[in-house]
Amino acid sequence: MQISKDTPIVVSGGASGLGAAVARAFAEAGAPVGIFDLNEEAGAAIAKELGGVFARVDVADPESVRAGFATTRAAIGQERVMMNCAGIAPASKTVAKGVAHDPALFAKVIGVNLIGSFNCASQAAEGMVAAEPLTASGERGVILSTASVAAFEGQIGQLAYAASKAGIAGMTLPMARDLSRDGVRVATIAPGIFLTPLLESLPQEVQDSLAAQVPFPSRLGDPAEFAALARHIAENEMLNGEVIRLDGAIRMAPR
Repeated sequence: MQISKDTPIVVSGGASGLGAAVARAFAEAGAPVGIFDLNEEAGAAIAKELGGVFARVDVADPESVRAGFATTRAAIGQERVMMNCAGIAPASKTVAKGVAHDPALFAKVIGVNLIGSFNCASQAAEGMVAAEPLTASGERGVILSTASVAAFEGQIGQLAYAASKAGIAGMTLPMARDLSRDGVRVATIAPGIFLTPLLESLPQEVQDSLAAQVPFPSRLGDPAEFAALARHIAENEMLNGEVIRLDGAIRMAPR
């Protein structure tokens, strides 16, 4: 599909980092933008900057997601692109100091990252399949999610995070197959090490060390590069059912 005023996008986790970069890229291409986030101040500021709409949404709560879609659809119409970027990444080992991983923490990470992506994707799909086709081929929408290279090479302390991201990768193909007859495509981006607010808070020597681990280019990823891939997927109709690594050829070491 061609990104335009007729292809509204909703971005979960759109108040900062990769989500904010995607929101800006699609807004620059003319798409009306809806932002889902728990950070009301930052989310409202991005929405105002882009002439879009903000909804405070807890992606782990399906009713909160449904209310968020009601807000964005009333303002910008049925989303034709859903971009899942909301996520958390607490660190904890399977056993630390003789104590098992907190099951509540594990469940929370799965709830936000995996179930949150499912909630937004499935409810977006519900709206998309009922909408009129946008193209002669019958395309109605695109659902994009954010996994991580940790889905494939989870590091020490990333048990819950890696499991949640692997789940997102695993959802991609069956969801694409489910929605193929209705003209809704599904794809996932698995980013490597990107310069997000979390990494920007680390000391420069730590950032430099992480950048040196990337074979080429030996630097941290720019969120604008992630956003550029998201836009390309949305516009390239043959990209469907795929998980795409965006990582400079890095393969994560155990720590």
